Amino acid sequence: MDKIATRISACFREAGYNCAETTLQVLSEVFDQSLSTDVLYAAKGMNGAGRFRAQCGLVEGALMFLGIYCSLRNFDKTEIRNLCYDFAEQFTHRFGSISCSVLRPQGFRDDLPPFLCEDLANRSINFGIEFIKSKNI
Repeated sequence: MDKIATRISACFREAGYNCAETTLQVLSEVFDQSLSTDVLYAAKGMNGAGRFRAQCGLVEGALMFLGIYCSLRNFDKTEIRNLCYDFAEQFTHRFGSISCSVLRPQGFRDDLPPFLCEDLANRSINFGIEFIKSKNI
């Protein structure tokens, strides 16, 4: 298992993070960007949307990270919005959707393993890393 996959696994299995928190945490470590505790709590709160099977937390976490990371690098609101739109568009092209109901069609039932999205998280977060690197931010 590579370094990113190991870290993702630890976020899910040891820290108990959801998909948005895991994405934020791993991206912040890869890009050496500190996050406030408030941001992680916000990501925890957004987990309800995923459990409602709305927007996927893997996308939410990446979009939150892009907003934070770019704002601290003096991107204006329009640039951040456009970058986030581009990310969502490319994510949809790559993974077929940004909706949890499509990406995790089984939903959140008690009889399913708790780390059902770990492989998708690995692919998604690596996609996010490559996306950010490709933009030379």
